[in-house]
This record gives sequence, structure tokens and C-alpha cells, in this order.
Amino acid sequence: MPSTSMKPAKASDVDWLVSAGPETQKEFLDSLSDGEILSLPYLFDFWAMDHQRTPEGDWRAWVILGGRGAGKTRAGAEWVRSQVEGARPLDAGHCHRLALVGETIDQVRDVMIFGESGILACSPPDRRPVWQATRKRLIWPNGATAQVFSAHDPESLRGPQFDGAWVDEYGCAAVDKGTNQPNKFLDPKSSESTLPHFSDGRRDELIQQQYLRAFLGYWNDPDNNPQSDVYEGAMLDMDHAYAWAWDMRPYPYFPNNRGLWSDGENYTRGHWLNGRVSSRTLSSVIDEICLRTGLEHCDTSRAHGLVRGYTIDQVSEARGALQPLMLRYGVDAVDRDGRLHFVMRDGQSDRLIDLDTLVRDPERDGVLEETRGSTVELAGRVRLRFVEADGDFEVIAEEAILPDDATHAVSTSEFPLAMTRAEGRQTVERWLSEARVATDTVQLTLPPSQLDTGAGDVIALPEGQGRGLFRIDRIDQMAAAQKLEAVRIEPESYRPADFAEEAVTLRPFVPPSPVAPFFLDLPLLTGEEVPHAPHLAVTARPWPGSVALYASDEDANYTLNSLVTARTPVGVLETPLFPADPGRIDRGSDLQVRMLAGTLQSISDLALLNGGNLCAIGDGTPDGWELIQFREAELVDTDTYLLRHRLRGQVGTERAAPWPEGSYLVRLDGTAEQIDLAEAKRGLARYYRIGPAGRPVDDPSFSAVRLAFDGLGLRPLSPVHLRLAPGQGGDLSLNWIRRTRIDGDRWDTAEVPLGEEKEEYVVRVVQSDAVIREVTVAAPTWTYSAAAQAADALSGLYELQVAQLSARFGPGRFSRLTVPG
Repeated sequence: MPSTSMKPAKASDVDWLVSAGPETQKEFLDSLSDGEILSLPYLFDFWAMDHQRTPEGDWRAWVILGGRGAGKTRAGAEWVRSQVEGARPLDAGHCHRLALVGETIDQVRDVMIFGESGILACSPPDRRPVWQATRKRLIWPNGATAQVFSAHDPESLRGPQFDGAWVDEYGCAAVDKGTNQPNKFLDPKSSESTLPHFSDGRRDELIQQQYLRAFLGYWNDPDNNPQSDVYEGAMLDMDHAYAWAWDMRPYPYFPNNRGLWSDGENYTRGHWLNGRVSSRTLSSVIDEICLRTGLEHCDTSRAHGLVRGYTIDQVSEARGALQPLMLRYGVDAVDRDGRLHFVMRDGQSDRLIDLDTLVRDPERDGVLEETRGSTVELAGRVRLRFVEADGDFEVIAEEAILPDDATHAVSTSEFPLAMTRAEGRQTVERWLSEARVATDTVQLTLPPSQLDTGAGDVIALPEGQGRGLFRIDRIDQMAAAQKLEAVRIEPESYRPADFAEEAVTLRPFVPPSPVAPFFLDLPLLTGEEVPHAPHLAVTARPWPGSVALYASDEDANYTLNSLVTARTPVGVLETPLFPADPGRIDRGSDLQVRMLAGTLQSISDLALLNGGNLCAIGDGTPDGWELIQFREAELVDTDTYLLRHRLRGQVGTERAAPWPEGSYLVRLDGTAEQIDLAEAKRGLARYYRIGPAGRPVDDPSFSAVRLAFDGLGLRPLSPVHLRLAPGQGGDLSLNWIRRTRIDGDRWDTAEVPLGEEKEEYVVRVVQSDAVIREVTVAAPTWTYSAAAQAADALSGLYELQVAQLSARFGPGRFSRLTVPG
């Protein structure tokens, strides 16, 4: 059979007329005759959207799958017209006998025939059929008929023969007693908005699931849906039966984004299957847990409830896995006749106890002993933490409080169950109500004639002019009787409280796009940093909210290292930056920067000298950065700035080569923070994965890198002011001034702090990149003796290089002095 799948819906042919303007519209209407104008409203091909038009090809079944408002009913009604109508009102059409099949007879009549988009509303007066209510059929002027059938009476379809059929989808609203009238739904904007018969209007996904289970279970049974020996198929092709309704709008943004979709409030008690089909019945979950633990003799037929989600994150006994379910749904496990029965607490009495039939217990004064417990230790505030359904599955809490005493103890529980907020409130309200009445207990002994009474049963005892209800919690078997202990219950405790369903607040959707990380192994900026740990700056568009960095010594077993919560301003150089002397204002050519994220701004001279507008320019490698500052930032284009009045090579990061176009600029505004790196890991190559924090470490949006960090916060700064002076006998005297990497901004001290364990320098004599001589000295001076010079036999230019030594880092950056030969 050829494919009849349709393209996405597009505008109808009439759209060109609407958008053409008044002159074209008048010209078009003037070109029509009076008869053509009268017939125009009934020419469906002129008004229809693409997905409503009959598909081309030799097809046997045409399925229209769409949400409410997609035009399914109108398309079906117009198709019926196209099949039964001829060129003129009395001419025969393609089909003479049609079947109209819906969930119920009323549904076919109210929607498919008399509805706003039904057959009668779509038919022109001279071709409009007549409804015969007694025979449940339509008759057209040309003699064609359409018979109405209900899916609840499939046997009625066996005898008649038809040329075609219009069949509506099956479905049931998630509302109390929805199966009484599966086609009814609530919608304030619709004149057909109504509840099913006898429904109290509460949300109930369980009845919807039970309806689907019963419907599909019945028709998938070959005894009810036999195979044909003529066309080699089942009477009903269940592979092409569609449930009402699956919405194409993404769950859970529909139904929670009420600002975009106003019908979201209809979801809770509507026909939608989105977000519901993955739920399980409570009985099936209990059955699975019992079977996995080897417990085969159990009865869950009286355990009713819908489990939206339940997590068991560790292997445990069956009791531990069942207890949260039993507490949440109010289920008792009762051992009867060798089987474990799971019974709902509903507050209904199982038997009435006649006090005259009770056995007198010698340990008690009478046949019945009633005890009222103390309420001093009763929890007056019950709090439950659970996973919120219909949203981001965040852990939330709901609580119930006794109104009479605010000083009661608090009872807190936590379940790995997914529930709506209303269900959480209903659960804690039931717990608090049960706990308050369960302080009353009774003890009694039943005679042998009532041995069939067991744990979990609710007994009714005469009390004054009425009777009290008690649930049996404990039974002690004696020779010919059984001693019972029971607690008081109230049926009202098990009637769910009515709480309004509220829309869940969702985090905005962020696509799984990668982020751009920059690792910066920098010298100490304030002296308060961890000296050996690098900084991490991250930018992304769009920003995912937070970024996670995972680390490991191997490319496996990653653990969370750092969490970045703010985006760092990052730009790209659009003009090169040439070298300049550190410690002096660089008034060279304007530096043009295009910002990928964030902005730049001008500051005052005082702010500049106090460390403002500190940026790192580099090639993206951890140790390839120069620290600069700037005073002026002029916006010249979209996200593009010209930077002037710069300070270069700050904190010993001076550079001799230019920075080319395309280099990165990272603004160090405090958003780039240091990662967690143990000092023992300094210099070791480690594996890092970085990406959006809301996604797992193996998500495709994560990028991977293997890096080692030297810990440049420990590296001594290069000495300055190297001077070479001649001495006696041809000796050369080399002197310099050291710098410090910590606390070097004070002007009221005789000398800057040493910053190292001891003062020590390495001096090298280098020619043609070859180290001719290397010595270590303990003071900022060194004498290159005439004898040493003769031994080195230098000819031509050579360099004297000096670096301060660190016990933890080794030699710092070298300063160089060129000496003529």
C-alpha cells in the first residue's frame, strides 16, 4: 500500500486571498457568479489546510493524528461528503453505505454528526442529510446512508456491509470515573465541557490506564477480534488503532508553559497521554518486587494506585523496597491462607462485632479493653520529601500541620517516589489524620466461630448511639480463640483531600551545546590564591546556567572537580598587539577586540593603578598568557571595542613577541576561579572533561582535554636592571635587582619580601643557545673573572642570564643581558 503520510500543515489556499489586499479580494469576488459565491463556503478544498485534504493514491486507511484543534473532525466530515455526494444533489456518489463508528452512540451523534465541525454543519442546504434518531442513521437526498455504531457493541458491525467507514479514536480522560463517559472532557472554552456521569472531578490517571488496559486487552484477544479468511486480517486492525490523544507539544513544557499554551490547565483531567504512559499500576510494581525476591504467592488485586516513578538505588530486602509504596498509598500486607495479600486502607468495615459473642479474657476485667494513648509525643507536623512529577523531577517537600498546637514534634520522611505536589499534600494529610485517631486502641478476644477475622480487617464496635471502626494490627492465636489488638480509624482519613493542581515551574531549556573553557596558569594576582592551582574561565552561547569540570588521573572514573556558575567575558583580537615595555603606559596603536561574551568599559586613572580592567591575552594554552590593563574602551561596532592607554606585562608576564590577530582576551573580573588541584598533582598530566552541569559527564556536549600545570604562582619573577661593570685585572662585575611575587606593592619598607625559603640565583653564560657556564650565587651580584673568561674562550656576542631560584619551583624567568665579545 503506498504511503499516505502528509507534510506538516501549511496555510490553506484562501490565505493568498486574505493577504492579497482589498483590491485583489474585490476583484476575485466580483469574478464569481451568485451561485459560485453561495457555494464557496462549502468548497472544502479552497479552505482546507494541507493535512486535512484527502491523500493521493490507492489507500485503504487514512489516519489523521493531531491534537485538539487540528481539524480532524472537519476533515472526517468533509471526507464523508466527498464519498456520498455526486455532482448534483440527487446524483450518486462513490459510496452508498457508510459506517460512523465512535466510542459511544452519543459521541458519534454529538461530535461527528451534530458537532460544530460535524457532517450537518459542513453540508450545503440542498445536500444536507436527515437524521433518523430511531434508526440511528443519516439519509442523504440521493439515498446514501450512514449508520451509527458504538465501539462498545462490536457485534453490531458483523452483519451490515459498507463501502466506507469513518472511525473516531478511542480514549479516556484522566478524571474520576472517566470510563463512565470516555468521550467527555473539561475545557472552559468549550460548550461541550462536562464531567463524566457521577464524577467528582478529581484527577485520576489510574482510571485512564485501566481503561486502556481493558480496551487493548479485549481487542487483542483473538476470541474477540477474529481473523478473516477473506482478506487475511483481523476484524479490527489494532496496529492502526490510535488512542486519544498524544500531543506533539513537548512534555513537560506542555502543560506547564501556560503563557504559551493556554489549554495547559486542561491537562490534569484531560485525555492526554504525554507524561502518563510510562506510569505503572501499584499492583504491577508490587508484583515485580515480590517476584524478584522469590515471593510467588501474593495477591495484589486489592492494591490500587498509580506509580509515576520509583527508584530503588541499592540492593535491599523486599520489605525495604515495599515499605515506601505501602506508606505512600496506604497498603497493608496481610498473611492469609498461605498467601500475602496487599490490601488498601479504605476505612470500610469488614464485619460488625457483637459484644455478647466476645470471649472473656482472664487477664482483663471485661471482654473489651479500650486504651487512649497520650498525645504529648504526637507529631503535630508531618513533612514528606519526594520527587516532583510533571516537571524537572526536583526533590521538594510538603507538610501537614495540626491547627491546635504549633509546638508538636516534627516527623520527617523521604521517599524516592515521583508524585505531584497535590499527591504529596494528600499523603501527609492522611498520615497526620491516621496518627491522630490511632492513639485509641482496643483489645478483645474472638470466639472460634470468628477465626476467619484476620490482620488488616476493619471491625465495627458499638459505641454510644453509633459504632467505632478499628483496624486489626496484631493477632495472637490461642487454643480455640484469637486475641486481637486494633487501632481506631476514621473513613474520612482515606478520602483524598481536594487540592488544586498548580503548574510546575520548569527550568528554561538549554540545548546540549559545548562550552569554551580557558585554563590560565597565572602568577599570584592578590597573594591570596592557591599558588600552584590554575584558574578556569568559561564562556558559552547560550550559557547553560552552570558548568561542571570533572577530573581524573586516567581517562575513566571522573569525579567532580569544580563548578563554574558565572560566564567569563571573553573576546578575540581583531588587530595584532605588538610588544611594549612593562611598567610604562603603552600608547601604541589601538587594540581592536570583538567580545564573544560580556562587555568592556573605560575606567579612571586611579582605578587603573589600583588593578582595574585586568585581562589576560594569550593563545589558549595554560601558560601562554600576558596580563594587561587598559584605561579606555571605545565601542565602535557590535560587541567590538578599541582599547587604549594600556599597561603591559603585569606581574612578570612581559612578552617579547607580538600577539597575532585571533588571540584571546579574557577579562579577569572574578568569574574565573581556581580549580581544585592537590600540590602533589602539580606538573602531572591529568584528564579533564568539562560541559553543562545539568548533563552527565559522558554527554556529547562535554569536551575532553589532557593537561599538566606547572603552578606559575610559585615561579619567581625575573630580576631587573642587570648591569655589567669592569673590575680589576679584566674581571666583569654583574649586578641586578630582584623582584618578589608576593606583597611587593608596599613603599614603606626597606626591601620587598623575599618570598622564598632563601635568597639564591642561577647565573648562566650563553652563546649561540649553548650554556657555556652556570653558577649559583646567594646575593644579587656575580663576578665573571678574567680567568673564567679565558677558560670559556668566548668570541663574539654572548648573553648573561640571571634567574631567581625557588626551592619549590626551581629557576624562575631569566633576565638577559647581551655582552659584546
